[in-house]
Amino acid sequence: MNLEMTDLIAHTEMIDHDEFIHLHAGEGPFPTTTDAWYVLARELDYDLVWNIKESPMYGRYTDMGHAVWNENESYNDTVGCPFHDEEDVLSFDPVKECGLMNHEDMVREFQANIDHIRKICPDTAVPGGRYHSIFTACIRAFGWEMFLCSVPADENRFAKILEGFAEISIAEAKAWAKTDADFYITHDDIVWGNGPVFAPEWYRKYIFPLYPKIWEPLHEAGKKVIFCADGDMNAFIDDIADAGADGFLYEPCTDLETLTRKYGQTKIIIGNADCRVLQFGTREDIFNEVKRCTDLGRSCPGYVMLASNHIPNNISLDNINYYLEAFEKLRIR
Repeated sequence: MNLEMTDLIAHTEMIDHDEFIHLHAGEGPFPTTTDAWYVLARELDYDLVWNIKESPMYGRYTDMGHAVWNENESYNDTVGCPFHDEEDVLSFDPVKECGLMNHEDMVREFQANIDHIRKICPDTAVPGGRYHSIFTACIRAFGWEMFLCSVPADENRFAKILEGFAEISIAEAKAWAKTDADFYITHDDIVWGNGPVFAPEWYRKYIFPLYPKIWEPLHEAGKKVIFCADGDMNAFIDDIADAGADGFLYEPCTDLETLTRKYGQTKIIIGNADCRVLQFGTREDIFNEVKRCTDLGRSCPGYVMLASNHIPNNISLDNINYYLEAFEKLRIR
């Protein structure tokens, strides 16, 4: 995390595979035993873990478009959008409706979160972070249809909503800055699998200027900031770097060769191994995917191996185990 070269390429995973967790961590299934992820981090000797902890968000929201039917959670007939038209969205005040937790209470809650995880995996770097930073907060609140309709209806008014969500993120960042978290993750799914949702100029005018304001208290406290986003971030690699992110956690839609060539010596780079190869590929395919990532990351002091986006239940145990074995063989710098 300090861009100092190590003997081995660092490692982390996001394994949501119930049987694998039960076998290696003695707990499961993951959705109902969140500590199992950290037990697994200890048992597999991760160098760092994913951790997001944010204050409660009140007010209207759409549950981010989650389906009425969920394989593991049965039927939910409450899913819907409480915003009826663009004016309903444009009148939304994030701070007033979602609320801001007291600063001292946030510091105590966030530090307790870090302390709890460190008791489970004491030799692993533990971050803080926020999931619904700005763009993702809009997805959660409005759902895709109302979000997509309301931005072009009045960009200037919608900018106030973005600033409101940024204000919530800034307040949390100030609290995280007072903790001893090892680093900070800003999660914001600002793109789709085929690139930007809106015109790139819109992001550069309304989204990217807000990130430095969120990160300022963290940087003042000496904490590194990792920007995490799903989808194809190729159009915005330089924008996020210019905004001041200390590193990136991106999916294989984003080109790892470009990331390592441009920022491999100056930024932390996490992930990029394609979990679809683990699901559908042969052992040779899996080995070559690990080799692709380790070959590109080997000379980068801040590279961390990760199967992006995560390892779910539909990947076989044999393939997971072989993926981990292949990485152990290839992680020597």
